[in-house]
Parts: sequence; C-alpha cells; structure tokens
Amino acid sequence: MVSLNRVAMQKASRKLIRGLNPETQDVAEISGKWGQNFPFKSYTQFHFPEHDICKGPIRNPDRSIRTFDLILANQVWEHLDRPYTAARSVFTMLRPGGHFWLAVPFFVPFHAAPYDCARWSARGLRSLLLEAGFQDSAIHAEQWGNRNAALRNLEDVWPPVYDPETDSLENDPNMPVCAWAIAQRL
Repeated sequence: MVSLNRVAMQKASRKLIRGLNPETQDVAEISGKWGQNFPFKSYTQFHFPEHDICKGPIRNPDRSIRTFDLILANQVWEHLDRPYTAARSVFTMLRPGGHFWLAVPFFVPFHAAPYDCARWSARGLRSLLLEAGFQDSAIHAEQWGNRNAALRNLEDVWPPVYDPETDSLENDPNMPVCAWAIAQRL
C-alpha cells in the first residue's frame, strides 16, 4: 500500500537518486528508512528525535563532524522545531559535491510525531536550502498535488491509500500536496 500523497514524489525522487550512482555514495538518512531501497556504498540511519539534527551536525566519537555524500530526509523536516538550523547542520555534514534530498508534506492534516511545526511548497524548500548555504543554481525543487488528493487527505482514514483506478496523478501546480528538493553542496 502506497500513500497517494507520495506516489509522484517517490517516482521522481527515485530517478534523482539513481542519477547520483547510489553504489558510490556514503549515505545518511535522518529518520525513516526510504534509503534502504537503494544499493548505496554505505547507509546509516539517524532517527529523530533521538538524534536531533537541530542541535547541530552529527559527530564522530572524537567530536569531528561526520560527513556523507548524500543525506536523505523523508517526511521529517515538518516535525523539527528549528528546520533552518537543521538544514545548516546538514550542509555542514555534506562532503564537497554531496547532495541533500528532502521531501515534505504541504497540504496534509496535522500529524504530531512528536511535533508538527511547518509546511513547504517547492519555492519554500528552495528558500530553506538557500538559507542553509546551498547555491540557487544547485537546487532542484518540485511539488505535486491536485484537488482530489487534497480532498482525500480530509477523509477519516489518513493517509489515503493510492488507488490507480480512481486517483489521478495529474499535477495541479496551484494545489500542492507534497514537495521535495535535492541540493548539491558545491
């Protein structure tokens, strides 16, 4: 079962990640396990809130900053109290040429896990990443949604399960349900 809110995002994002030659990437994922679907060179998970990226970069036992080629954050940034600080921490943890991919909801119900703090459109993600230190030319941001998906998010059972028979994946740029971005540290 796949959430209707994530079908388009996951398809587009898989293409982006595959384009980075995953087998050559040392990867960290901040919460979630979406990255387990790729054949990365190495893959480490840091679960929020046990590892709070808002408190600064993740460090090695000798207190040096852990660095990675790719950092993933799937559906976690909306739960952070200080997402701009967290994005700067991620920037610091990326090796030169490294990438940060994140996906967030836009039009979905409040879901505290343990908190629910923010929403971003594609433009909002671009602004977040610019504030973190990424250059505009190194940011690719997208969003997807339509009125049917937005209405399905208001049903009693959430998140809505994608039904290919009845759910359109047509994108209405004026009705985003989710957004995602990838940015490279130049």
